[in-house]
Amino acid sequence: MAVQHYPSVPELVLSARQLAAHRPELASLREVGASRAGRPLHLLSIGHRPRAVLVVAGAHANEPAGGSTLLHLAERALRDPRLRGDTSWHFLLCADPDGASLHRTPAPRTLLDYHRHFFRPAGPEQPEWSPSVLPPDRLPPETRALTAVIDELRPYLQVSLHGTDLGGSWIQLTKDIPGLAEPFVKSAAELHIPVETGASDAAGWPVSGPGVHVLPRPGTDAAYPSLPEDARRTTWHRPHRYGGRTAIIEVPMWASDLVDDPQTHPTPTLAMRALAGRLRRDARLVEDILADALPRLSGNGADGGPDGPLLRAARWALALVPGLADDWRRLPPAGTSRAYIGSVDAFGRRLPLRAAAMLLRVLDEAGDRAAPRLEVLVAQWSEAFAERFRARWVPLEHQVEHQSRTTVAAARYARVQADGDRGTG
Repeated sequence: MAVQHYPSVPELVLSARQLAAHRPELASLREVGASRAGRPLHLLSIGHRPRAVLVVAGAHANEPAGGSTLLHLAERALRDPRLRGDTSWHFLLCADPDGASLHRTPAPRTLLDYHRHFFRPAGPEQPEWSPSVLPPDRLPPETRALTAVIDELRPYLQVSLHGTDLGGSWIQLTKDIPGLAEPFVKSAAELHIPVETGASDAAGWPVSGPGVHVLPRPGTDAAYPSLPEDARRTTWHRPHRYGGRTAIIEVPMWASDLVDDPQTHPTPTLAMRALAGRLRRDARLVEDILADALPRLSGNGADGGPDGPLLRAARWALALVPGLADDWRRLPPAGTSRAYIGSVDAFGRRLPLRAAAMLLRVLDEAGDRAAPRLEVLVAQWSEAFAERFRARWVPLEHQVEHQSRTTVAAARYARVQADGDRGTG
């Protein structure tokens, strides 16, 4: 399998249409909704069996590996009758086609390439996360379409394909899937992808195995109370209504062998305070440029203007910084690993860099005089990020293979768990 680039949404739809046309007795492609801008959301279904697995790609515009993985899985489901068994497979090609149209990095060579065309929507505009920050009557149409598909299919497993720019691979589960950790770790080792054992996204969560984290129960204190999003109120929990569960599979574009160090950090409190200070300083540099340029941006284009998605997203990211820095200054738990401190370090670099990258696109489009100053920051921070973590590119085919293997393993072990739950229910 040779994957040359991350496919665009039109390329995904074309490939899915060809697959459905090749085996019409098994496969079908249909529209299940539309985005805020009117772009269709497509669902590719393979098989007609009663038990369903739903695979979701493109929930975050800046995490493009999922589209390639989804196509690979669909082709495999068509070829291999054992994979179908009494299970039907359903693939939501892209949960956020509007976001995907704004993040354009089909084959990045460096982290700077990745950030030159970066986009990640503000939290309320992210299909999976919006229920955690918005009331039900204000959910975007992408979220409503996704939840409607879940309600129709009642999957025993939903798999959401995610990714990270730089780091390792890890899994988040809404309910444990016993047995999944072993094939996950084996696949990562064979493909030379580090397992991120201290992912800050899952700080304080129960651990089912190396890099496999289970979401805590409602009522558990959040690791970072300042963050408005709550993973326990996302669309990930929707399958629970039908006895199902969700696996979120993360794979890196660039790997860092520093993210799986289980050793205890010698001075975690000092490290966290230093990272909080750097986060505030970096964000302030971006905020100063934004404050200088904002009066000149009125009347700019829909995407790049003061009310456009790029600037909304940049301001959303910057608004997270003060509370998050305060969270980090709290005493970390005893035994904090080097891997966890490294994950926080990466997150602290990521947040202002992403805000700067999106603001730079706005300023470039407007021809604003502040753009060169911001361009220097984006270049410097991208280079420093890669150097600090000794970034090495993970071949696209390895990203896809690892996510595919882990998805198939999750479906197999979740089925065993579902049968067991049914037998004891």
